[in-house]
Order: sequence, then structure tokens, then C-alpha cells
Amino acid sequence: MGMAQWIELYGDRGMLTVGGAVMGLGFGFLAQRSRFCLRAAVIEFWHRRFGEKLSVWLLAFSAAVIGVQLLALGGLLDTASARQIATRGSLSGALIGGLIFGIGMVLARGCASRLLVLSANGNLRALLSGLIFAVTAQSALSGALSPLRAEIGSWWVVDGGPGRDLLARLGLGHEAGLVFGMVWFFAALYFIWRSPQRSFWMWVGGIGTGLMVAAAWGYSQWVARESFDPVQIQGLTFSGPSAEWLMRVVQWPSPPIGFDFGLMPGVFLGSFLGALLGGDWKLEGFKDGYSMRRYMAGAVFMGFGSMLAGGCAVGAGVTGGSIFALTAWITLLGMWIGAGLTDRWIDGPPASQPTPQASPALTP
Repeated sequence: MGMAQWIELYGDRGMLTVGGAVMGLGFGFLAQRSRFCLRAAVIEFWHRRFGEKLSVWLLAFSAAVIGVQLLALGGLLDTASARQIATRGSLSGALIGGLIFGIGMVLARGCASRLLVLSANGNLRALLSGLIFAVTAQSALSGALSPLRAEIGSWWVVDGGPGRDLLARLGLGHEAGLVFGMVWFFAALYFIWRSPQRSFWMWVGGIGTGLMVAAAWGYSQWVARESFDPVQIQGLTFSGPSAEWLMRVVQWPSPPIGFDFGLMPGVFLGSFLGALLGGDWKLEGFKDGYSMRRYMAGAVFMGFGSMLAGGCAVGAGVTGGSIFALTAWITLLGMWIGAGLTDRWIDGPPASQPTPQASPALTP
């Protein structure tokens, strides 16, 4: 049975929900097993310790870029119709939002997707931070913080279309995008080669996490082409879905179902299964009042920053970056800068590595 028949039976929203759940299940499981985390990758980068965390993020990012560009070259994805390119965007919102999100990411010790993954592992710190993140994101979208978000976003705007497509701005095509993805993939291989830690899940989890992003783009495009009603194609993101799920709890009637409706529980279940497989599930709470304040402040920063920037570390950084949306790349740059500066200010400069001592010579 083809997609058209399935849509006729269950509707496009039903099929998007199923797709979101499946992609979320895969993403949650693979991200949990590989320890995929932008914050950890950023800290390794700024500390000049190019190890496992940076390698995993680069594998995921490059796999997403390569997968998306192959879909576009094969005529299976029209990136120009993606919201991140087709609609009007804000360069000021992307940069400032990325900086704010990066600050919050370090304070909360994880980005939005990482908080969801850790919540499924029994981490109560991440669960509380995720709830605060969702409340703040909803406030920035349509609540008390929305005027501030709109004001900052209005400072420097860019029209949708080629002006928001980084490849089009540079006069390049998807072939160049594919080459760019391969460059980052080989960079990941280089850091893995230098790292003393190499594991099965580093490879499979890192690459698989990125391919889930590409699969989400391809699946939603498939549904859009087979549906008689307009369907917005999309990848993986966690700021909007978090706010949407919050409104499902506090508002009736609830928002209509769709890809995001299946994504969040799918990621939670996938991460939970990954934690059970690896023996990682355990209840964890706050150690003291300072850590609790730190996590809560970080969640607020991330919630506002993600809505200002138009996406979280996955939604803007990987999903938007894989289609070469200009604002997504600016957001990603802001996240790396904001997180690096905050880590140095809050947690201090990296400790110097001890100089290995030569073993004393054996005397006869």
C-alpha cells in the first residue's frame, strides 16, 4: 500500500504523527547511546580536547548534511519549501537567540533535546529544566515574553527565498552542499583517529542520529507530495514541540496532531529503551540550591533563545544547518560562542594537563 492510500485511510496528520514517533524513537535511542550533546562538543572544542563528544556531534551533523543533500539531489526533497528558507527570518534574532541559547545550554548542562533524553533516563534535574524550558518557550511564542522576542527579531530581517538560502547566496548547488558535508565527515574521522576512545555506539549512534534528521525531512516531503492538502515539510526540532505539548496539558481544545505530536513521546521512549539497554537508568536529583538555580536559569535562557532564534541546537543547528538556511548557521555560530564564553566564565578555564613524568631508570 502506497503513501496515498495510507493518507486516505488515516489522514496526513495521522501519517505525520506516526512518522514523528518513529523518527523520534530512533533519534532518542541513538542520541542516548552515543551521548550526542552539543554542549559537550562545544566544551571539548573550546578546551582544545578534540575527543569523543566532538566527534559524535560532527558525525551526526555531517550525516544530516550528507543525507539531506543526497535527498535534494535525488529530487526527493525541495529544501526551498522548508519554513527555514521560504519564510521571512531574522538575522538579529538568530545571532542574539543563538548566544542566549548557548548561555542557557551551559548553565543547564544540556540543550533541549539532551534534557528530554536525560529525563527519560531518570534525571529529575533535566525533567524540571525541560518543563521550565517549555513554559519559557511558550511565553516567548505567544505570552509575556513575546513582545521582547518580536522587538529583537525586528532589528535585522531577511526575506524568505534565495536570500535566506546560504547555498543560493553563494551561487552554489546541492553538489557543493554534499561536498561540504563530506568535509565535516572527514573532520570527524580525523578527531576519532586522534581520540583514544572509540566505541561502536560512537559510530552507529552519531551517524544514525544525523540520519534521523535527514529521514524526517524526507518523510515529511513524501507525505506533502502525496497529500491533497498543504503540508509543511519539516525536520527535527524541540522548542516548538515542547511548547505545543505544554499547551496540550493546559489548554482545550488541544492543538491538532501532527509530526511534533509523535516526536516528543517517541524520543522519550527511545531514550528510555537506550537507558535500559545500557544500564543507565537511575533517579538523580539536585545536589544543592546553587545547582538548582543554575539549571532553572539555564532553562529560561534556552527557552527564550530558541524561540528568538527560530530553533534549538537540533532544530536550528542540525536540522536548519543541513538545508543551509542562513539564519540556522548564524544561530549555530551564536550557540558555539555563547556556550564557550559562558563555560569559561562560570566553570573557569580548562585545567592544565599534568606533564607526564618519565619513569625512573632501572639500576642493575
